[in-house]
Formats: sequence, C-alpha cells, structure tokens
Amino acid sequence: MLNEGNNGSHSAPQHTSPKKSHTVTKTLLVLAFGLFAGAAAIAVVEPTSEPTVYQAIEALELPAGVTPLGLANTQPYIQETRIRRGDTLAALLQRLQVSSPGLQAFLTHDENARSIYKLYPGRSIQAALSDDNDLLWLRYYHTPSDTEQGQSVSKWLEVRPDGQDNYVATEQADITSTHIQMAEGIINSSLFGATDAANIPDTVAMQIPEILGSKMDFLKDIRKGDRFRVIYETHSHNGQRVGAGKILALEFESQDKVHAALWFSPDGQSGSYYDFEGQSSQGAFLRSPLKFTRISSTFGGRRHPIHGNWRAHNGVDYAAPTGTPIHATADGVVKSVGNQGGYGKTIVLEHHSGYSTLYAHQSKFAAGLKKGDTVNQGQLIGYVGSTGWSTGPHLHYEFRINNKPVDPLAIELPVARSLDDKQKAAFQTAASQYRLQLAVLKGLDQPAVAALDH
Repeated sequence: MLNEGNNGSHSAPQHTSPKKSHTVTKTLLVLAFGLFAGAAAIAVVEPTSEPTVYQAIEALELPAGVTPLGLANTQPYIQETRIRRGDTLAALLQRLQVSSPGLQAFLTHDENARSIYKLYPGRSIQAALSDDNDLLWLRYYHTPSDTEQGQSVSKWLEVRPDGQDNYVATEQADITSTHIQMAEGIINSSLFGATDAANIPDTVAMQIPEILGSKMDFLKDIRKGDRFRVIYETHSHNGQRVGAGKILALEFESQDKVHAALWFSPDGQSGSYYDFEGQSSQGAFLRSPLKFTRISSTFGGRRHPIHGNWRAHNGVDYAAPTGTPIHATADGVVKSVGNQGGYGKTIVLEHHSGYSTLYAHQSKFAAGLKKGDTVNQGQLIGYVGSTGWSTGPHLHYEFRINNKPVDPLAIELPVARSLDDKQKAAFQTAASQYRLQLAVLKGLDQPAVAALDH
C-alpha cells in the first residue's frame, strides 16, 4: 500500500492553472462588453434626418426667332443671294431654292416685273419661304440707294402669290439705313481678283477705275503687290443688307506712287471726287456716256443710213447692245425726257455755263427720272436702244454749247469748277476725317474689312 504523497507511477488528476483560466475569462468578458457597448451605442444614436432641398424655378424668354419645341414656326425662312457677273434668272432662283410653278415665266413676261430684266452684279435678291417651301415673297433690290427729298431710299421689285395660282409684281420703296465700311486689298493677279478677296462688292470695285482713270491706266499700270484702301457706303433695309453705294475715299499705291480721291458735295446735293489738296480728280464732263462700247459714227457730214442723203451728223454714235446702261456725262438738270421724233426716246440735260447734252434712241429711261430732276456725273439715266430713226441699237450723243452742237471728241472739255474759300474749309474737315480712317487701314498688317459707325 502506498503512502499518501508518494511519487509513484500512479498519477494524480490534472487541473488547469488558475492564472491562465482567469486570463481567458477576462478576455471573453472584455469582448462581450465591447459588443454590448457597440450595440448599445447603435441603439441609442438616432440616424440624422434628410436635408431640406430648396428648388427655385425661373421662366426665361426665348431669344427672338426661336420657336419652342412642339409649336409651329410662324416666321418665314429668308434666303438671300447676290447677283454675280453672268448670272441668269434661272440660276438665281435655283440658289434661292425657289421652285414655285410658273414664277420664272411670270417674271419674264409680266410688264410690272420689267425691273428684273436687268440683273446688276452685286445687287441682292431675297426670297421668303414657308415651312412647306411655298413662296411668300420675292424681292429684287434693283436700286439699293437713291436720294429723294434729301433722304436715302431703297427701291425694290416685290413679287407675291395672288392666291389664284399666279403672281403680282409691284415696285416698292422705303428709307434705308446707311453704313460705312472700309477695306484694304493687295493686287496678286488683277484688280477684281483683289477686290473679291477683300470682300468688296462688285458695284464698289467698278468705281475704282472710274474715279482714278485719269491718274492711271488700270489695264497697264497695276503691278503685283500694289495696294489699295477704300471707304464706301453700304445700305440696309429691315436689318438686311440690300447693296452698296458710292466710294467716299480711295487710296491706291502703285509703283511708288500714291493716288487718292475723296467724295465731296459742296451743296449737299451734287458732288465730285477731289484729291486731298482739293483739286478735282475728274473733269466737269466724261468723254463717253457708256463704259464699254465702240464708236460707230463720228461727228460731221455723212450719208444718212435711212434717208440716203448727205446731212450733218451733230453727235457721236456709240454702238452697244440694247439695254447697255447710259450715264450722265456731267452734273446737271433734266431739261426734257420723252420721245423726240427721229431721235426716239431722248433725254436732254442742262449743265452749267451754257453746256447741255443729248442722249437719243434709248430703249427706256431710268426708273422715276423726270423733267426737273437733278443728276450727278456718272448717274444712270437710261438704256441703249434703237427707237426713232435707227437701224440698230446704239446711243446718239450730242454735246452742245449755247444750244449749238460741237464735236465732243475734239473739243477741250471744261475742267471741273474749283472750290471757293467756304467750300475749301468744309472740304478740309472732311479730308482730315478720311485721312485718319485710311491711316488706320494702312497700319494693319493684313488686308482687312472693317465697319464704321455712321
């Protein structure tokens, strides 16, 4: 029998160490307490309420011309094109996207639409179309700017459907807004190529050789690299540009020479071009009333082409196609306009100092021209025709001194009247303004076009 406490092979029961047991128990209690504490925290803290959202709504007006979605557009679609050299009526209607049945035939034959027979390069044509592409109106601004009672007036042909599958044409007129533009160009190949590149209207470009034609030959004298600067008028009606007016100031640099001209009207009605020293750039009379023509019969005795007998020929005949524009050779007043026997449709102008001119055999007169009207040098007065005793289209032009015909090709034409002291003072004021504007253009590095407030 073994004694108690003997270290024999019989083992006593194994017990966990009290220290280790207490450590595990404490750890479990801590974890449990943490879980309960977290749960308690979650249960106690209430979730934050959603923020209040404020919404402000403001109704904005749509810009003019913008139609809200879902509403019909009541504004017409307005198409515009400018007449180019060589354009036909059919080509213009095609560019305007007008395909109204019978319109071209109407414009060709209706007497009231005769102003569209002559298509001037640079003038504008507008067409208003509906949502269904139906024509609402067609407008041809054949006279962008005219002067009536001291105001600038635009005249146009307006064509509208009459509601019975046909059209009605009327002549309209309204006061226009005049604006001033200035542009600079560089000659690379030709004058008109340079004006096209500078976006200068053809009607303005054609004035350049007319104004400076006595200073330089535009067929021989211009060279690549020559520069020109021009200030000119444009006219608008109801916010739409309808054409260009006259050149106000011009400067042309060619072969180290500078030729300049500016428009000045001493009496506020008629005017002419002068250099910056006040010397006239043009004579009192132009040599020819037609721009492009040939002389078919000179002044003096000849066998009459119709009557066959020899008789005096008191003028010069200029052969030209029917419809060629005729221009007044000098400032003056219309003495008579109408039919004069063998002369046919004729205009007689009275000028200063006993001078007068006669323009015969015309096909028609400029619209609205009447006895007593004042005309400026170069102004359109009529069109070449073959009325009266005539065997073909041409202009018979007479130059008279105290009502006696003289040869306009041989006589030394009178120079333009000089400015008096009062007119010179007003001229210098205008000249200084144009000098400044041309200097601005000259200071630009590249050719440019700019608009000026008028």
